[in-house]
Amino acid sequence: MAPLFEDTDSLHSLEERILKAVGLVNKLNEENRSLQEQLTAALAGEKKALAELESVKSNTSSADKELELLRTERKHVKNRIEKLLGQMDHLAES
Repeated sequence: MAPLFEDTDSLHSLEERILKAVGLVNKLNEENRSLQEQLTAALAGEKKALAELESVKSNTSSADKELELLRTERKHVKNRIEKLLGQMDHLAES
């Protein structure tokens, strides 16, 4: 009867190893699902960040154009004022 006991013990040991393997597979599947969700969220965040970056670039471009326009306008105003001051100085000398 000893071999029957050994067979039962071997089957029990095999059953325990199979249950541990199933548990490990389940745990790994759950971790995989969690990582997939995190990846999906990260990709969505990246897409949103890229859209915001494009918006900022567009706003910066518009601001740069406006700044250049204001600098040109300032230069024209400065030249007109200098011209008027020159005419006033000329009138004061007369």
